Amino acid sequence: MTYLRRTAAVVAAGAGAVGAVLALRSRFALVQVTGSSMAPTYRDGDRLLVRRRAPVRPGDAVVFRNPVAALDTDVRWLVKRVTAMPGAPVPPDVRPAVDTTRVPPGCLVVRGDGARTQDSRHFGYVPLASVLGVVTTGPTSRRNTGRP
Repeated sequence: MTYLRRTAAVVAAGAGAVGAVLALRSRFALVQVTGSSMAPTYRDGDRLLVRRRAPVRPGDAVVFRNPVAALDTDVRWLVKRVTAMPGAPVPPDVRPAVDTTRVPPGCLVVRGDGARTQDSRHFGYVPLASVLGVVTTGPTSRRNTGRP
């Protein structure tokens, strides 16, 4: 193989690898948990693989834009569990934060798995449009915890 052909093959392989990485980044995101609102399921420092544009179902853990980021903290994304979908009854403990008895179209009700968490009981509905994606795997941790 001549030098020119080898160079072309290397460039083509590199371009293919870059294309594969870009395709994966458009479908998946890696996020790191900060805080304990999803403990014991996810702990501070755990990393989660999030599938973008995945269908959302009740019971899924989702990552979404923090609806109170400007008022609360600099935390831009939250991880919570979906407890009610559009058209479903609003859970009784969420009703004081919202003005309807059914979840409106394009909205979700979310709750943290932890005992002390800010969720739909405090900030109301989460717009489906603000959902980054559904947690597909996790947790993996940067800490040496002895977990697989």
